[in-house]
Amino acid sequence: MARMISPKCKQCRRENMKLFLKGERCLTEKCAIERRAYPPGEHGRGRTKQSEYLLQLREKQKMRRYYGVLETQFRTYYDKASRKAGITGENFLRMLELRLDNVVYRMGFASSRPQARQLVTHGHFEVNGRATNIPSYQLKPGDAITVRASRQSRDPFKTAKETLRSHQAPEWLSVDAAKLAGTIGEQPRRDQMPLDLNEQLVVEYYSR
Repeated sequence: MARMISPKCKQCRRENMKLFLKGERCLTEKCAIERRAYPPGEHGRGRTKQSEYLLQLREKQKMRRYYGVLETQFRTYYDKASRKAGITGENFLRMLELRLDNVVYRMGFASSRPQARQLVTHGHFEVNGRATNIPSYQLKPGDAITVRASRQSRDPFKTAKETLRSHQAPEWLSVDAAKLAGTIGEQPRRDQMPLDLNEQLVVEYYSR
């Protein structure tokens, strides 16, 4: 299964924002953004000539890395979003938010999206009672996500059970900490996706 293998901290530095790819480490002083708040590479501290294309490209790369999606699949999401009724940018974000690995992260079962992706790939979750190991699986309102009963005693979920009490899940999700389960309540609206992303720039990039 294809995945991003570039250093996670370099991805954050390139986009000049915390993408929270390393979980709790991103909240400490060890975070690369805190120590070196400039792009990686030999010319990281140089002056970059700004252009409309560059802004669109950087926003596209930022969103893609935020969700951990490779370019071909990311473009496929855009094509599907553009064919749906409604605002293309919001459709695009909604599809990314409803990926199984992202929902596992949003529910608090993992400390980062890469960890959520790994847990899903290793078959720790069920969707509507069926074991599912596809991180990109598209969820919909009414779907129930549960940690498989045989896996609930494992360390990641013991930790999750302790932290879920203080975890604030988005409004469109409901989480049962005791059962290590959650449900998609509704399609997330844009105001329920408080992301530091400008999806319109991404739409402009692909519609050039």
